Amino acid sequence: MNRNQYIDKIFDKHEELNTIVQSYWSQYSHMGTWQFWVVSSFLIIPLVILFFAVDRKRIFEVLFFGFVVHVLWTYAALALTNLGYFAYHYYSVPSLPASLNMTVSVLPVSFLLLYQYCTNHQKNFFLYLLLLSAVFAFGFASIEIRMEFLELRGGMRQLYLFLSDIIIGVLAYFLTQLLKRYRIEHD
Repeated sequence: MNRNQYIDKIFDKHEELNTIVQSYWSQYSHMGTWQFWVVSSFLIIPLVILFFAVDRKRIFEVLFFGFVVHVLWTYAALALTNLGYFAYHYYSVPSLPASLNMTVSVLPVSFLLLYQYCTNHQKNFFLYLLLLSAVFAFGFASIEIRMEFLELRGGMRQLYLFLSDIIIGVLAYFLTQLLKRYRIEHD
């Protein structure tokens, strides 16, 4: 098979997959299901909370931290989904990543509010990060799994989610500190 044949085959399979996803969404995850509204509320409610809770004096720094969490978790979730480790059973919009509600809203907002709280009150961010990561990996993920919103496959374990949360939180913290240092040095 030559390069163009591969590209055509990939495109055809991608179209077929999109059709299957749209059909699944229309039958099991549409606006008439309670699951749609739960998933959509996970997308909307944290953003509303963020609007009222963000420290406007440090908005650039805090939102940068959340943006880094969002980007890292979005790419991680896409990779884990594409590799067959995550299976999301319900989603808001079939043409967008199924992990949208978590990687755009729940995780970034929770992590950035934690960062804001710890840095505003001189608390140990890394200790609180461990606690929040445990809540998400062993608490929230357990609920999602029991309610069949998320399925872990291919050897994926909640421990790996816990470690991923920690790694992403630490990376976001250090990238934010690097940005702050750069900004101080160049102002």
